[in-house]
Amino acid sequence: MHRLVLPLLAGLTLVLGPSGMVGAAPNSKAAGKAPAKTSKAATAPAAPAAAEKPANQSQCGEEDALPSSSGRDTRMVDTQFIDPRSQLQELVDLTLKRSQALGAATMLAQAARLDWEEARAARMPQVNLSGSLAHVGVKAGDLPVSHGNQGRASLTVSAPLYDFGRNSMLANWRNQLAESARLGLVNAEQQLALQTVSLAMDRSRYQLQGQVYAQYVRKMVCLVEALDTIVKADRGRASELVQAVKNRQQAELAVQQTQSALTQTEARLRRLVGDNLPPSASYSALLTQVPDLEEMQRDVVSAPDVAQLDAQAKAQSSYADSVAASFKPQINVTGTGAAIAGFGKGAEWSAGLSVSMPIYNATAEPAINSARKRAEAARLQREDAIEARRYRLIDIHESAVSSFDRARRIVDILRNSDRLRVSTLQQWQQLGRRSLFDVMGSESDYFSLRVAHVNALFDGQQAVAMMWSMGRGVMTPLR
Repeated sequence: MHRLVLPLLAGLTLVLGPSGMVGAAPNSKAAGKAPAKTSKAATAPAAPAAAEKPANQSQCGEEDALPSSSGRDTRMVDTQFIDPRSQLQELVDLTLKRSQALGAATMLAQAARLDWEEARAARMPQVNLSGSLAHVGVKAGDLPVSHGNQGRASLTVSAPLYDFGRNSMLANWRNQLAESARLGLVNAEQQLALQTVSLAMDRSRYQLQGQVYAQYVRKMVCLVEALDTIVKADRGRASELVQAVKNRQQAELAVQQTQSALTQTEARLRRLVGDNLPPSASYSALLTQVPDLEEMQRDVVSAPDVAQLDAQAKAQSSYADSVAASFKPQINVTGTGAAIAGFGKGAEWSAGLSVSMPIYNATAEPAINSARKRAEAARLQREDAIEARRYRLIDIHESAVSSFDRARRIVDILRNSDRLRVSTLQQWQQLGRRSLFDVMGSESDYFSLRVAHVNALFDGQQAVAMMWSMGRGVMTPLR
């Protein structure tokens, strides 16, 4: 993708004549009527005059203020040795480590895994030991009452033998819920990564905008200073000074608004990564390649949130099968042994099968149908999410392509805008053929185009990040 190569601006030089007006061009009519000797004599002291730089000459050079191709400013921290990919990966890692919401999602995923282990263990035999100590009595017929202290210990063993797959389906239901919780954790990580990358890019966006607006302010300040000198000699041009002051104030307001947006963005970024926010790297070369739309649409199925919906649909289907199996015969193996000490001393035991066969249950059909409806609803939710995401990808893909195309076109327009503002300024200074309003308009148009280029570039990059986040994740292209 094309990157912005901002044209270097020639210094603004306003040379004021003895009357306080802008100096005439060498090819003016007055210069043309002068004799050759006079012209020669007039040009002789030009070199020392330029060396002395008289007080009525104002220069506004911008070479030291313009950002380089990497989007830096001489007043900023040198970021040319900061790897943008490594910085974004580091910021995302810090976010994942600090996020309490991610910690909660991790706990929920672990709890769901333990629920699955509990359901899976239901197929194993269960052994229970119980005991009692009591004073008992027996009265039978005409026999006298017999009584005494008695201790009793019982051991019971039971295991499911055949249940039409009910326990297996319940275990599978829990297993799919655990998988859904795990995918929910992965999705939370992806969303945090996207949020971090987006905020980091917005931070870089506002920093570049701030540089452009600051250069605009310096240009207006320089022009105001020059006009102030002119107005001292020619009070009739005071309205031009008022116009220049107004444009300077508007540029200063834009700087303040951009700085406020930058402060807010950094505050949100600190909320994710911590207070030790490193200097921003230049992200202008990252995520500038728009991925293939068909490939991204195929990746939608593997997105964590779509896979989570798929796991939930499978879980509901398994639960519906388990509900249907619960109304079928249940066969268990049971065994019991008891030892009696004291009064009625002895032992007893039993072993065999227990069968539970429902004959009529009015709640069976509604319960089964309800579970199956929920399973079908979960499946339809998954299909709807896939379809919505694929159409959303078409929209975001078009936005990314349009943004990068707009950025390329603005670069071409910027070249013409720069030539126009330089020519307009020269014609106003030297020939008086342009008004100050033309100068103000050309300067405003040029700097507005530079801000528009920054916005177009970062809009495209964030659209690309969004596309990746809807599939394999935004960290995939960064790694």
